[in-house]
Amino acid sequence: MGLPDSAAALARAGRYRDAAEQALGGRPLERDAALAVLRSPDEDLATVLWAAFAVRSRYFGRRVKLCVLQNARSGLCPEDCGYCSQSAVSSADIKRYRLLPVPELVANARRAVATGARRYCMVVSARGPSAADIEHFASAARAIRAEFPVLELCVSLGIMDEPQARTLHEAGIDFVNHNLNTSRRFYPEICTTHTYDDRVATVEGSARAGLGACSGVIMGMGETHEDLVDVAGELRALDVASLPVNFLHPIDGTPLGTRPSPAPADCLRALALFRLTSPRADLRAAGGRERSLGAAQGLALFAASSIFVEGYLTTPGQRREDAHAMIRTLGFEVDGETAAAVSPAG
Repeated sequence: MGLPDSAAALARAGRYRDAAEQALGGRPLERDAALAVLRSPDEDLATVLWAAFAVRSRYFGRRVKLCVLQNARSGLCPEDCGYCSQSAVSSADIKRYRLLPVPELVANARRAVATGARRYCMVVSARGPSAADIEHFASAARAIRAEFPVLELCVSLGIMDEPQARTLHEAGIDFVNHNLNTSRRFYPEICTTHTYDDRVATVEGSARAGLGACSGVIMGMGETHEDLVDVAGELRALDVASLPVNFLHPIDGTPLGTRPSPAPADCLRALALFRLTSPRADLRAAGGRERSLGAAQGLALFAASSIFVEGYLTTPGQRREDAHAMIRTLGFEVDGETAAAVSPAG
């Protein structure tokens, strides 16, 4: 299957062409235009995706980056985030364990590279890292960096300050992930043990420390279209380099465990919105895409430039082989597949 270039995609974008041209011109998407993407009728979904693809194609071509997520400490979190199976208010049946030792984190990085991953993300459940946690991941980063000099390294350690982020950057970490998750207005509905400003401060401090800002959302938690537009604007203002879009995966035992998963078309509209509002960000179709999008998940690639493979924190995900097949079938290509971009040093 052949994919058009950016100009040809624009010609197929119908009434959403103006939104794509605004994004390509570096202009913020007007609020009414952003809401129109989310409220678009089903018969317009193809043109919405072509508008997103016109922007995606300009900045990322047909490349799809594979990422692997490592749950480095599971459960045991004091926060009350309503979506999370690892939170203090969750009774979900999950594995709970202390911080994985450095050799195990390095071994898992090797396995990630073997799947074709270009980015390896180490995550812990916590309000924020202790000094010992920072040193632990700094040690892991130095060991992984020595073996895989160009593998992108990301950590998600909760709320942290700028000096902590600088220590991680100096050790070889490339990105800190700390999702805003939703709008400022809606945030108290999903978490009360820390504030929206805590999250924004972590993203800003990480960027000042020289790390790539990685921050995104979870859609489907009960937010409105206006909430999604608001957080899209906040992420644009933060100039995030990496933007994961997660789709609520309801987990029994969590406060949001009885909510339905978001509908496939709504997930695709949301991905298009974030591509049009943050055109240069590495947009990731992240947690919950398999459950929410099902057979349509390949369409996420018309907006997203990267995906996770081999599972998430406490839920399974798409296998590497199936991801490769999906990418190729739609005319995209696995980033780095034809070059030894991530290879052992020496």
